[in-house]
Amino acid sequence: MTDSGWLDEREARVWQAYREVMRDLQSAFDRQLADDAGLSGAEFALLAPLSESSGGVLRTRDLGLMVGWDRSRTSHLVSRMQKRGLVVREDCPDDARGSMVRLTPDGRAAIEAAAPEHVKTVRRLFFDPLSDEEVDLLGGIFERLRERISGDEERSNSRQ
Repeated sequence: MTDSGWLDEREARVWQAYREVMRDLQSAFDRQLADDAGLSGAEFALLAPLSESSGGVLRTRDLGLMVGWDRSRTSHLVSRMQKRGLVVREDCPDDARGSMVRLTPDGRAAIEAAAPEHVKTVRRLFFDPLSDEEVDLLGGIFERLRERISGDEERSNSRQ
């Protein structure tokens, strides 16, 4: 970091490249999901943890936490997905104020149709260009960044 507090030229170049890669990957994934299964990236993001959960059901709050969304965004998308027949809402047996989201047979069929090509796209665009050593290095970098972000979030929450 420079004394001015701004990113230096190298940092700015790397930061911009990261932002462009994230944008381009998301666009490629969104196109693949729409083409292969008629799903948006956001729908896939919710269907994936549901499809991996016991009984295909999760508490709405937990589903939102798993994908890093606030309650409003999660609720809005679940409502849209319910209209499409991909999920249903159910009462939460442990909390009258909470709700559960259950994957429907149509939702399971949609994610099962999308997943094989999605994995191929992830591999082709993200992993194939990298050596095994680079994948390991990148994994370590991501873990270290997540730890820093989690630590900052914990410190911020403790001040509130």
